[in-house]
Amino acid sequence: MPEVSPAQVGTVPIAAPQMPDAGIVVVVKRDCPTCLLVTPALEQLAGGTEPLDVVVQDDLEPFTHLAGARMDTDLDLSWILDIDTVPTIMRRTGGVEVDRVAGWSRTQWERLTGTADLAPGLPEQRPGCGSLTQDPAVRSGLRVRHEGWRLAARRIQISALDDEMESLFERGFTDGLPVVPPTPVRVLRMLEGTTRAPTEVVAVVPPDLVECTVEKVAINAVMAGCKPEYLPVVLAALEAACTDDFNIHGLLATTWFAGPLIVVNGPIARAIGMNSGVNALGQGNRANATIGRALQLLVRNVGGGRPGGVDRATLGNPGKYTFCFAEDEVGSPWISLATERGMAEGASAVTLFAAEGVRGMADQTSRTPESLARSFAACLASVTHPRTVIAFDAMLVVCPEHGRVFAEAGWDKARLHAELAELLLLDTDPLLAGVGGLDMGLDPKWAGHKLPKFRDGGLLITYAGGKAGMFSAIIGSWASGPIGSQPVTVEVRS
Repeated sequence: MPEVSPAQVGTVPIAAPQMPDAGIVVVVKRDCPTCLLVTPALEQLAGGTEPLDVVVQDDLEPFTHLAGARMDTDLDLSWILDIDTVPTIMRRTGGVEVDRVAGWSRTQWERLTGTADLAPGLPEQRPGCGSLTQDPAVRSGLRVRHEGWRLAARRIQISALDDEMESLFERGFTDGLPVVPPTPVRVLRMLEGTTRAPTEVVAVVPPDLVECTVEKVAINAVMAGCKPEYLPVVLAALEAACTDDFNIHGLLATTWFAGPLIVVNGPIARAIGMNSGVNALGQGNRANATIGRALQLLVRNVGGGRPGGVDRATLGNPGKYTFCFAEDEVGSPWISLATERGMAEGASAVTLFAAEGVRGMADQTSRTPESLARSFAACLASVTHPRTVIAFDAMLVVCPEHGRVFAEAGWDKARLHAELAELLLLDTDPLLAGVGGLDMGLDPKWAGHKLPKFRDGGLLITYAGGKAGMFSAIIGSWASGPIGSQPVTVEVRS
């Protein structure tokens, strides 16, 4: 699978810069008015009996007269000391930091240093400036130098003369579209999106049954174009996909059209800017597009599920690039899909569904819930084939204009489920093989019966879409239940 590329970091941590065991350490930079302002205080401390170590980030010249001044040339010491603001003054005892003050405050500096009447000519306090280690360009390089050794993935050497994008294509790491090269800087930045350890095994990914760590998820999330804040959703999606109930191996191996669909619920969907409104099932939203793509890349690159190999779909569907959207919980008149499936109110969760393509359902005439439910049922009856029953699941995505019809009549989601179940209890006689000259159909032994179109729990209802247009959507599935794939809902953890 694609690992960190190109090879820019070593495999062992760098040696820590020399640091005083005891005394006072002050970190400053010339390009900071407050750091220059406190020079009289530093001169007073340098003349005392306690050791003073002045660490300068950019230019030593204003501080050369201080005996304890030295350059932090590579900013390694500032990184190890975790400096956010300059000036920062700290006290160390026995090789351990015991106190710290950021910025200038005479009262706090006097307390920390034990010095009375410190720099009386200075104002009482001044805010500091940002440490050079917080500059994004500098910070990225420091992270690689200090933390890159923690990345366990193998490195791929790419020559400076080679095109990174083309090299990833040639190695088979893409889904047919360009991917973002997963450099150490990008992977480390992606890992900031979760509190989970990079070495934690998230799932064993079929079909090759490979253990997938948080780090490997981060690598593929980088390639998919995710932001770090999307990573918890990708982790949850992978966990759900690799359950026995969802059966991603079977979904790959089937010759049917389907692939994984991710429906996201809860505060995280809004926090990361997912689309649940206009064009929710389409293109244009980075979170929707890249979260679904990251899962597909993980199945391909970690699990080995590639088209023409284990992936044997006769035709496939565009959703196998990426298929992910958020439910519109704010606008919905109903409980969310996640809550309906057992998650606590307000929890963030993903639901995975084995989905074929989207089919539109138009009814711009019905103004009563009874009529609209019959429209839904008529369209749902054709999922997979009008003569199949209890074989495949389906998802109904209700748009706001259709949802309003049900809400104004006081129908909750349970009422709609019950009505559709009744309408989709089908007479078998018209569905028998041979009726009307159509060989496809039920065995004649089922004559005179009524059978449900969907198994119990096999129809999922969600709410999403733009507020204009009485167009809902039906998404068919693959073989339902234990013989195929069952929807799985997993809570998103940070």
